[in-house]
Amino acid sequence: MKTRLVAGCMTGTSIDGLDTALVEIQGAGLKMKPTVKNYLSKPLGELSSRLRLISQRIPITAKEIAKTAHDLAILHLEALNELIGNNKIDLVCVHGQTVYHAPPLSLQMINPTPIAIGLNVPVVTDLRAADLAMGGQGAPITPIADFTLYRSSNERRGIVNLGGFCNMTLLPKTPANAEKTFKSAISRIIGRDVCACNQILDNIARKLFKIPMDVDGDKSRAGEVKSEPFDAMMQHLKNQAASKRSLGTGDEIFIGWIDKYRENFGPEDLARSACAAIAAAIALNCEATDRIILAGGGSKNKTLVEEITGRSNIPVEFSCEHGIPSTHREAAAMAALGALCQDRVPITLPQVTGATTSSISGIWALP
Repeated sequence: MKTRLVAGCMTGTSIDGLDTALVEIQGAGLKMKPTVKNYLSKPLGELSSRLRLISQRIPITAKEIAKTAHDLAILHLEALNELIGNNKIDLVCVHGQTVYHAPPLSLQMINPTPIAIGLNVPVVTDLRAADLAMGGQGAPITPIADFTLYRSSNERRGIVNLGGFCNMTLLPKTPANAEKTFKSAISRIIGRDVCACNQILDNIARKLFKIPMDVDGDKSRAGEVKSEPFDAMMQHLKNQAASKRSLGTGDEIFIGWIDKYRENFGPEDLARSACAAIAAAIALNCEATDRIILAGGGSKNKTLVEEITGRSNIPVEFSCEHGIPSTHREAAAMAALGALCQDRVPITLPQVTGATTSSISGIWALP
């Protein structure tokens, strides 16, 4: 059986850090079996403020854009050298930082060539472009990777990523390793963006608590759910989910919500109400599953997890209980997607993205 060692890299829409995962891939195509061997994260440091300005469409020079893409590549290279150690890898898949996403336009900023030269391995990136060219939303792109990482023969699973935006993959039962069974299962995979998640919670933390994020949900845990701000936030999030499109630029925060309610409600209560509304929106979209598996940075927010568990009528678990580190699920998914690209397997699903057909994805930088 063919075995590859692949590194996956992800910087999410929260624009706070770089996640990497070293994944052993046994086999090829959709029958591959990925196993996470190592993972690590690095803060973006001062790059975070530069990338945030670009994503907020603040005027910036071409030189600054090129330098930011280069410096982000060097940060990737440093993280990958630490991740890989003495191992010899076969491939790197780099998502890049999403600084604009409004289909058919999307930009994942990264310069992959310094990574390919520095590690002497092929690097694949720009995974959304082909789907966008075929009329799709370019997102979510992880459902087919989730199929390789989490599929089960006896239950339907909902893989819920609590990132800057919440997205989910709903996997059907896949009882056998037969090609016909796989094709049938893949045609029934559901993937969707649900609503803004950490983007909202981090904005509340910055504005109300003067901190970058509510670590572990400590601030929100001290509050109570208040019906008026909860109902307003819930309606906003339901509208996002009902739009059935990929979320991105312009969807980051609920403009005016904080200013409207901060005078009559305490900051802890607003933080708790937001957690509850996000959890309720997630629960509504996971009804057709047997198990929810949480991943992403938001899985560390104990208040958010508590609300999701309390508002769902099915078991809720963490990705790490299934061998995939909860905070590095997207990095592991990037590794799987990179291997699929190398195998010339389409990585996006028309029923998920709305593209007219599946297409081979990725732009390559070679050493």
